[in-house]
Amino acid sequence: MAGRTLVLDANILIRAVLGQRVRSILERFAEEVEFLVPGPALEEARHHLVTLVAKHGGDPDKALVLLQAISAFTEVLPLEAFAALESEARRRLGDRDPNDWPILACALATGAAIWTEDTDFFGCGVATWTSSRVEIFLGA
Repeated sequence: MAGRTLVLDANILIRAVLGQRVRSILERFAEEVEFLVPGPALEEARHHLVTLVAKHGGDPDKALVLLQAISAFTEVLPLEAFAALESEARRRLGDRDPNDWPILACALATGAAIWTEDTDFFGCGVATWTSSRVEIFLGA
């Protein structure tokens, strides 16, 4: 893994498609930071994007094309890369969102921090960054 590595939550991918700031951060730091995305998080982002964009009268196909373009700045990790840590990730998440286990398991498997807007990861023993603060980590 690179010196600085972040695991991206699905909500970060969605923000990258729907807004400018997150996409700009990904583009700016892509050469020096390793952005990892668990395969299930990418699928979750695809699913939610289609629903969100269609609900607001946008073109879901365009959103998916942009998501694909943004994926060029990331490395998608298959389930096999972190599945062995599912039980530990679920234990650490407790009764918070158990569907977030792939994000935490991926971070545990790689020693990476997590970039998310989801507070469910706070207190799980892994550094967690939000979009408002992630540039502190990236600029370190």
